[in-house]
Amino acid sequence: MTTVASLAPWLGGALALAGAGVLASRRRELMVRWCAWAVGVPLVTGAFWLGAPGVAALATAAALIAVREFGGLLDLPLTDRAVLAAAVTAVIVTAWLAPGEILRAGAAGALAVTAVPLLSGDADHGLRRASAALFGLAWLSLLAALVPLGADALALFVAVSVADIAAYFAGRRLGGPRLSPLSPAKRWSGTLTGAAAGVGALAVLGAASWQTALAVAVGGPAGDLIESMVKRGARQKDAGRWLPGSGGLLDRVDSLLGALAVLVVLH
Repeated sequence: MTTVASLAPWLGGALALAGAGVLASRRRELMVRWCAWAVGVPLVTGAFWLGAPGVAALATAAALIAVREFGGLLDLPLTDRAVLAAAVTAVIVTAWLAPGEILRAGAAGALAVTAVPLLSGDADHGLRRASAALFGLAWLSLLAALVPLGADALALFVAVSVADIAAYFAGRRLGGPRLSPLSPAKRWSGTLTGAAAGVGALAVLGAASWQTALAVAVGGPAGDLIESMVKRGARQKDAGRWLPGSGGLLDRVDSLLGALAVLVVLH
């Protein structure tokens, strides 16, 4: 059984090994990324160590930041963003305190975010606002799945991160056909290499199953393409500029969201 205690040594070792490699490379952009990981990994691991309350708090914080970035990408009014943030938070809290009511919480959230453009009488942009908010609710509420998954969710995050890194370097070196017009830099060679690396990471961490393997191999790349679609529609390269080496939080968790979606369906 995967536990946070069993994962912690692997995470610490990987962070130290990566730090040694980054220092040897002397590349500033890699050093910046490693520093961000050096801060983020202990915070995330600590939240999971606290159990469901810690994971719920972490998911809520991530959701609030993600809603802010999503709303900025799609130019949603502040009222729309505030109601969307409240709706996603309610789904996460429900997953923690009353998991049997999760569908009711999601439905109530859908009604709430749709009501905002309706009550404002926005005939020109109401449909766009409502559609964007409903998509955001469905997409970002996947963070609620972190709560019941517990340590398996932490292992999943590590695996999709390994897959992303492997896909990036393998795609650049091996080349070949593009994965999708939504993300021209991504190649099938990188995606397949990343999938193998991610599944390998699951096996090392003791969290491998056919469900988690499919989540990493299929859901991870799909989640990345979903965010690419949103950013291309908004004509933006990154969801934000505050996270060193990654742009915004959505740029960091997009693959995780896709993996969580697959895992929710398979469970």
